[in-house]
Amino acid sequence: MSVVSNASIAPVRPLDTLIAKPRLTHARAPLTRTVPVRNEFGEASETQIPAERALTIYLDKQELVTLMTLGAEPEWLVLGFLRNQRLIDSVDQIESITVDWTLGEGEVGEPGVAAVKTHPHANLRVQRSANRVVTTGCGQGSVFGDLMAHIEDIELPDAQITQSQLYGLVNAIRLQETTYKSSGSVHGCALFQGDQMLMFVEDVGRHNAVDTIAGWMWMNDVDGKDKVFYTTGRLTSEMVIKSAQMGVPVVVSRSGITQMGLDVANRLGLCAIGRATNKRFLCFSGQQRLIWQPQLATP
Repeated sequence: MSVVSNASIAPVRPLDTLIAKPRLTHARAPLTRTVPVRNEFGEASETQIPAERALTIYLDKQELVTLMTLGAEPEWLVLGFLRNQRLIDSVDQIESITVDWTLGEGEVGEPGVAAVKTHPHANLRVQRSANRVVTTGCGQGSVFGDLMAHIEDIELPDAQITQSQLYGLVNAIRLQETTYKSSGSVHGCALFQGDQMLMFVEDVGRHNAVDTIAGWMWMNDVDGKDKVFYTTGRLTSEMVIKSAQMGVPVVVSRSGITQMGLDVANRLGLCAIGRATNKRFLCFSGQQRLIWQPQLATP
């Protein structure tokens, strides 16, 4: 499978202050590939599968980590990963993120490369002690540091969501054209303001998807104070913390929540809503953030 590579870098903005955004490539890769299959009757046909690929991140020419990803928005993924792993304090520290896909034609190719270049004033001191590949498994875990150690530093805004907005959000996801509908095997995440979808992304792991949204928010100066984060995956402790790091006070999942995810949500005062399909849902924490309209639940 050939993949688009060597995308051009957008023109740099004048760097007369430290608020200039990094230059990003736009090296979006094909999300699916066509493969031959046979069904239960032995009949030959073709189907789509997610085009999982490796992306190795280099931070100032130092190899940092390899992520397994679809490659939908790799630059935002890298930016969000650096943010959520607390390796970068501010988007101002990054001069550019250049992604180049160099996959071969076989089933397993060479990894793509994401080169992150920081400004001289960034003065980063990132130590990389061992090789690390973050697989597509959803139990990714934190690669750097202990996110739980910083939980007391997070203060979420005083924001709410109505039950009507929640239903509108769930319906918007239902109508969204997705890779999942054509090929399955991926997770989707979205950022909403009320029931208006601002950003939607899919990836082979939900952690990649939330990191991509975090990167998009950083690049576009979008805060989380009146936003809602949606994920098709379960709400683990890490997913809850990453949402809170983005300043988002309400999270919604088509799936459920883990015990540690619930403990963290309660500590943060975050509203965690799970098993949200059609008009059904369960509010596990932060119930004061949900403006209840039970009459809307009636078919």
